[in-house]
Amino acid sequence: MGKVTFEKWDPADDIETPEDVFLTIKVALEENDPEFLLSVIGDIARSKGMAQLARNLNLDRKGLYKAFSAEGNPSFITVAKVLDNLGFRLDIQQKKAS
Repeated sequence: MGKVTFEKWDPADDIETPEDVFLTIKVALEENDPEFLLSVIGDIARSKGMAQLARNLNLDRKGLYKAFSAEGNPSFITVAKVLDNLGFRLDIQQKKAS
């Protein structure tokens, strides 16, 4: 039997269109998991070009990568600025009563 190899999958490779970005963020928000949302925003940022995003926001590219890494903890302001630069704004909705 032959050797089976796997390539590491990077979600950033599959986020291409503005609709992909919107749906990815929407699904992440529906999970109601802040760490997952930050991970998704990082994936989207990488898909659009972290270096350019960092330049647009006047931030350090390495710092931006780290902020959205598994060990990172970006400030609310950084998250809001990244989303704004990607063409989105934060919104809030009341939870449905259970």
